Amino acid sequence: MDTDGREPDPRFTLANERTFLTWLSTSLALSAGGVAMAAVPRGIFEPWVRTLLAVVLVLLSALAAALSYPRWREVQRALRREAPIPPLALAPLFGYGVALVAVLALVAILLAG
Repeated sequence: MDTDGREPDPRFTLANERTFLTWLSTSLALSAGGVAMAAVPRGIFEPWVRTLLAVVLVLLSALAAALSYPRWREVQRALRREAPIPPLALAPLFGYGVALVAVLALVAILLAG
């Protein structure tokens, strides 16, 4: 860990840590959603739709898990240097990715019904 700068207020460090843990929890939820989607019985969704939804969820899960620590480190470094917090560049990807899965699932449910 970069030790340049001052030790930040513990409240900010702990808030950063909670955010890191939330990213990991989000990753687990996305992964569970992907596994659940892959386990949906064959007659409910078209197989390709089920596979697409599962793959997108698991990929989002892997991204969230893989990027959570580097993000924590960037924010911690900014706190130590009393610099602006860097923007979360992947926020749109996660937001739109989950929205895409929800819309595709909704369409598949409506077509199946």
